[in-house]
Amino acid sequence: MNVTRRRFGVLTPSSNTALEPLTSAMVAMVPGVSAHFSRFTVTEIALSSKALGQFDDSHVLAAARLLADARVDVIGWSGTSAGWLGFEHDVTLCQRITEETGIPATTSMLALNEILNTYSLREFGLVTPYTSDVQKRILDNYHNAGFAVVAENHLGISENFAYAEVTAETLTAQVRRVAEAGAPAIVVACTNLCSANLVPAWEEELGVPVLDTTSTVVWKMLRMTDQTGISVPGWGRLMEGVMAHG
Repeated sequence: MNVTRRRFGVLTPSSNTALEPLTSAMVAMVPGVSAHFSRFTVTEIALSSKALGQFDDSHVLAAARLLADARVDVIGWSGTSAGWLGFEHDVTLCQRITEETGIPATTSMLALNEILNTYSLREFGLVTPYTSDVQKRILDNYHNAGFAVVAENHLGISENFAYAEVTAETLTAQVRRVAEAGAPAIVVACTNLCSANLVPAWEEELGVPVLDTTSTVVWKMLRMTDQTGISVPGWGRLMEGVMAHG
């Protein structure tokens, strides 16, 4: 049987060592799909002008143009910067990527918000590795968008490389704390956490859906390439297509 080949282009922070192996492992389970990556400089997550400047569209567009050379079918920004920059930032970014390359685009955060809306998850708990001021900006943006973050936990880390060094034990402790506070769903936001593979165990233990931002962008890219009904087992309810069955 001939399988239509689909190429996913993934924009990656330069210091990220988690999202590429996790994304590749996910798409390897979908026949005919491959992931291809392009980096731009991101080393610090903070609210300083220097740190915010890392996400200037010009840097992202340069990386997107390299993915266009590979004739990818879709481009996904596997990053959570819109959490503190504002969600409209990603809307504009996707428009600019498509204008520049002719390729449809999405992001981890836009996909996450679509999932939250699709499954009426207006309340959730938030887990990140970020600093308090970055976390507050994310909480404010979700509040302004009409969501209620009923519990949150963050680690106070600003060095992007260090996120991938956070242990499974630390991440599990964070998720449990948020769940114990009564969160009906949990968002793990940061694509340099080695967390997407832990989602099934968390969901089984805690009995609530867990949405990981490395997975959300893959979920959306599958849908943008006419693979809506694809189940990707081993990555939690969202990727298996059983969110509605909670």
